[in-house]
Amino acid sequence: MIKYELIPEQLIRENTCSDKNFFKPEMIDEKIVLKTHQLQYFDRLKKQKLSSKEIREIGFPYSKDLYMREMTISKGTIDCVNFSIDNGISMNIAGGTHHAFYDRGEAFCMLNDQAIAANYILDNGLGKKILIIDLDVHQGNGTASIFKNNDSVFTLSFHGKNNYPFRKEKSDLDIELDDNTDDEIYLNLLKETIPEILDKTEPDFIFYLSGVDVLKNDKLGRLSMSIEGCKERDKYIIETCYNNSIPIQISMGGGYSSILKDIIEAHSNTFRLAQEIYF
Repeated sequence: MIKYELIPEQLIRENTCSDKNFFKPEMIDEKIVLKTHQLQYFDRLKKQKLSSKEIREIGFPYSKDLYMREMTISKGTIDCVNFSIDNGISMNIAGGTHHAFYDRGEAFCMLNDQAIAANYILDNGLGKKILIIDLDVHQGNGTASIFKNNDSVFTLSFHGKNNYPFRKEKSDLDIELDDNTDDEIYLNLLKETIPEILDKTEPDFIFYLSGVDVLKNDKLGRLSMSIEGCKERDKYIIETCYNNSIPIQISMGGGYSSILKDIIEAHSNTFRLAQEIYF
């Protein structure tokens, strides 16, 4: 998507970031992927042997480049984990592939970057309790499924009740939102929920999926948030992590507005807030 190129261009042009703030990841080690995804599925993905049904559920015409893209995105989130531990916060312009399950891809997601990175933290002794805050408008069904029996990872999803996926999985906590939910309702729910979850889970690392498909003019969203409301949402999450000294990794997730500049502005706000609050 063109937004992956336009976001850094915008941030550099306005002097929010410099070239030195961005990195280009390599491809992830397969062994790390297989801590999260089934060997048989990954092998079919790698060797381009997915069935027509599997490809149809993913929604992309399958290619070797697509596989390499997923491997690169996942490595980016792994790299971000280490940056966050060192600096408090990091961002993956791509990522948020939360519809990828243990044994299959779905809805443009083939490898679940934040799930892979969460298991990386646990496997390497970098944290014992992880909170995944998924505020994309679509439920993180793959993430919920992957961690449904893992007490070390708490999955929280705010999503449209009537939106995709139409068959939801069960997160540790699902907040289902009616169509046309506005800034006030959304932000009040968020600010009621997050402190309770932090007290309950006491996480030592947070993954945040900051999809901007919550915007009113999003083609796939069905909610009614403004750009300012979306910015306030991000500010609240980022400030909460900063004030509690919890490292946070952010993946951008969805954004499908018919107005491209609104997508870029909303995603850029997330970076601006990180710069303002942390640096």
